[in-house]
Amino acid sequence: MRDSVEVRRRRIAELVDQHGALKVSSLAGLLNVSAITARRDVEALAGEGVVERRHGWVAGAGGIPSARPSRATVGTVAIVLPERHSYFDEVTRGAHRALESSGYRVALHLAPHSDTSDRRVLELVRRQRPDGLLLAPRWNTPESEAASRALLAELDLPTVVMERQLGSHPDYRSLDVVRSDHRHGVELAVDHLVAGGHRRILLLARQDSPTARSISTSFVDIMRQRSVIESWVTALSSPDSDPGAGSPDSAVGVDGIGSGAFLRPDHSDPQWLVRLLDEHGITGVLIHNDENALVLTQELLAAGLSIPQECAVIAYDDVVAELSSVPLTAVAPPKEEVGRTAAELLSRRLRTQRVGQRWTPRRIELLPELEVRESS
Repeated sequence: MRDSVEVRRRRIAELVDQHGALKVSSLAGLLNVSAITARRDVEALAGEGVVERRHGWVAGAGGIPSARPSRATVGTVAIVLPERHSYFDEVTRGAHRALESSGYRVALHLAPHSDTSDRRVLELVRRQRPDGLLLAPRWNTPESEAASRALLAELDLPTVVMERQLGSHPDYRSLDVVRSDHRHGVELAVDHLVAGGHRRILLLARQDSPTARSISTSFVDIMRQRSVIESWVTALSSPDSDPGAGSPDSAVGVDGIGSGAFLRPDHSDPQWLVRLLDEHGITGVLIHNDENALVLTQELLAAGLSIPQECAVIAYDDVVAELSSVPLTAVAPPKEEVGRTAAELLSRRLRTQRVGQRWTPRRIELLPELEVRESS
């Protein structure tokens, strides 16, 4: 179903803010609408002073280029990201700014939500022969992650993988990686809850991305190492958060350290979260992502719970967490810094290879921070 006019125009403003300037034809492709529709939307937004339009380009008010950027580029870098994945908006912004300042033109490609989309998009990128690639594979399931190993091995251009953890397989040895250290982020949240006296902790997590699965794995490992923890449980944060999920679990789960059960509650029951907290005596909750955290916090408040007095809440990610009616403490991955660092690393690699020097691949992890607010 197509987005409403209001939603589509809001998305245009977000894309313009993210990328600085876009061709109207490119904008139409990103929105999956006709060029005529995109042009009408841009004209309406320009009339409101939200954007400026000239010679087929659109940019933020006061930031329109007279045509294409006049500075000569040293090359082109392709960026491949999952479609409709807001996590990467800040990553893209950081990468785009760094590449632009280094003289590279950016070619953005979005991989649709399908098992074969990464391959199709990367085949297109290879035909276009950019100088380098910044890549965040979709990998919405562990199976799709395993199946893409050969695809990554086939890449024949300098590549930096963003926000994905690669193993030690030989196929990955030529790839650079820049990612957030999500284990550190989970440790920040757990340590904050423990310092606040919480000993019975719940993780509400997603399972539809490598980041989500890393958070879950880290949480289980950390819980098993914390002797002060009396009880811990993990569960899906929303009904759409696991592409491989089956029916809801008939039982809520098993209490106790090391249970490790990943529960799939019946989210159609409006009281599922309150029941889960009551059954296990949970007093502290970590929720991925912050949109899910905001929604679930609303449900707890509607059920009459006091936050943080009866239940402390920490969000993992910090896009909308501060806007909650009870501003949410949040783990903030350094997403823009990930993009900037990845772009700078790729630029350095391209310069090194251009002069015939050997390049040693890097694996860089950046540390999230904890933004403490009223919910904990």
